[in-house]
Amino acid sequence: MVTVGQTLVQNLVDRGVEIIFGIPGVHTIELYRGIENADIRHITPRHEQGAGFMADGYARVSGKPGVVFVITGPGLVNTMTPMAQARADSAPMIVVTGVNRRDSLGKGLGLLHELPDQIGLSQTVSKHAEHIASGADLEGALTRSFAALEGRPGPVHIEVPTDVMDLPVSPPLSITTQCQQSQPDLEPFVQALADSAHPVILVGGGCRRQDQALTQLAEKLDAPVVQTVNSRGLMHGHPLTVPASPSLQSVRSLIAQADCVLALGTELGPTDYDMYATGTYPEMDTLLRIDVCDEQLARHPAERTLLADLNECLPELACQVTEKAKTNGASRAERARNAARQEVESQTPGYGDFIAQVETLREAMPRAVLVGDSTQAVYAANLYFDHDRPGGWFNGATGFGALGYAIPAAIGAALADPSAPVIALMGDGGAQFTLPELGVASDENLPVLFVVWNNNAYLEIANSMEAAGIAATGCHPGAPNFEAIAAAYRLGFRRISPAQLAVALAEMLPLAGPMLLEIDMRA
Repeated sequence: MVTVGQTLVQNLVDRGVEIIFGIPGVHTIELYRGIENADIRHITPRHEQGAGFMADGYARVSGKPGVVFVITGPGLVNTMTPMAQARADSAPMIVVTGVNRRDSLGKGLGLLHELPDQIGLSQTVSKHAEHIASGADLEGALTRSFAALEGRPGPVHIEVPTDVMDLPVSPPLSITTQCQQSQPDLEPFVQALADSAHPVILVGGGCRRQDQALTQLAEKLDAPVVQTVNSRGLMHGHPLTVPASPSLQSVRSLIAQADCVLALGTELGPTDYDMYATGTYPEMDTLLRIDVCDEQLARHPAERTLLADLNECLPELACQVTEKAKTNGASRAERARNAARQEVESQTPGYGDFIAQVETLREAMPRAVLVGDSTQAVYAANLYFDHDRPGGWFNGATGFGALGYAIPAAIGAALADPSAPVIALMGDGGAQFTLPELGVASDENLPVLFVVWNNNAYLEIANSMEAAGIAATGCHPGAPNFEAIAAAYRLGFRRISPAQLAVALAEMLPLAGPMLLEIDMRA
């Protein structure tokens, strides 16, 4: 007999899933019967939040859904923070949980891990949720769940009651494939761009895998390309690139001077376009938008919109547009770059130093995946930083903005691409949310560099409170002894001052295994 639990796991394998991030419990034992003999790797985090963030980092690097197995009740609740981050940043994730037996649901019997309405709770953050009530439900639930990852991806939840996991399923499930969609009509966009004299391109995370097509399009249009946080790494070092936040006045001026703005795969959200919470957005003349999500297209008025996957249509658009004579696109981009960096450095003391330190890390470990938490170095680089790997810069400081993201997400990234150098960027405060996940890096001997800027405070919040005339209450949790933490989890360790970073990296690299580097900001 082949059970629901075994069939579910095998179906995941058949769909290309290679890793499951999971913490087993009494409510998922029968799912693990399926893992036992399947061609799949199981990674055991130390907390369900870590499992979710690992799946997120894995998904962003691999392009495949990150898969999580957790128990009912606290397992799901602990995973909901990563699910919300994945929803905000369009990361594909499948969260499979147990749930109590069918005849108990919604009755408040006081069972272990009982929730009043688990599926209803998950629907507040998931893009799609499924309850499997019998073996006959499994095929349709899996098909719908994977279909929900199409378009703008996000987290999907599948719950299986404990008394359903061991039910028989026959015959084996088949995999339903999607029909190829027709190519969208790009002619109105081609014409609008041909009529423009000074276009600007805004790119979001929807373009992260289209570096070549984006470069071709920008060069043919002679158009500066403004990168939001989740698109950093595209067109590294190119004369037309502007790796700076559109929240900056210097970048807003560039956008305002354009006679046509082409927005590609960006939701135009405030954590990119109004980072300073002014309630204003960049002025845009003749806004054209292409996005995979119809809801996003409806949220901002535009001259013309197109519902399409940029991975499919951007190469075609780049081929169809008419090549313009080179005028001043590169000089416009250069002026914006220079002004943006000066603006960041003058507006927030210390941010220039943080950008330089992140650049030092980039130069020491070329084409690394840089995974950030909410910390000052990441805030600074989100405002201005030109990364050298498409899709290789992402963090939890935008969108949902969850602390504790960097350590587990970097682990997921390293598992997704073992050939890529991976660096986790965090502060001492955020690191303490998920420090135990360092044990996973040790278990798997992952050569991840974990960089902690230690100022013994939530300093960004402390500064904001004091600027508002409020005492910085609750902003100075004691930092741990990071050297002892590294030893406890069998990691290499080095403590340095900011001025020692370049020399220390030269001495440490290449990594033989996980390494914790503490930058003591008090030194």
